[in-house]
Amino acid sequence: MAVTVITNQNFETEVTASDKTVLIDFWASWCGPCRMLSPIVDEIAEERADIKVCKVNVDEEPELAGRFGVMSIPTLIVLVGGEVKNKSVGVIPKDKILELL
Repeated sequence: MAVTVITNQNFETEVTASDKTVLIDFWASWCGPCRMLSPIVDEIAEERADIKVCKVNVDEEPELAGRFGVMSIPTLIVLVGGEVKNKSVGVIPKDKILELL
């Protein structure tokens, strides 16, 4: 499954209303660690049809970053039923991301 780009406009329909567990990657194009984590997140999106993988560019969507208290990037947030269940800041290996889910 492809990664869904999240904006303020599609957040409710893509994340809050999702019947799947949602993994959101908060990132920015200038962030080196974000570029290291991104291929891992993309790989998980391709391998796991049971979860919805999304990305939020914090430069383009600062309101969403603020809503989730994102102070450092990359930040991964796991939501179930619209509620935050897990959060991780920084680059972590794929097995640790899967543990978050």
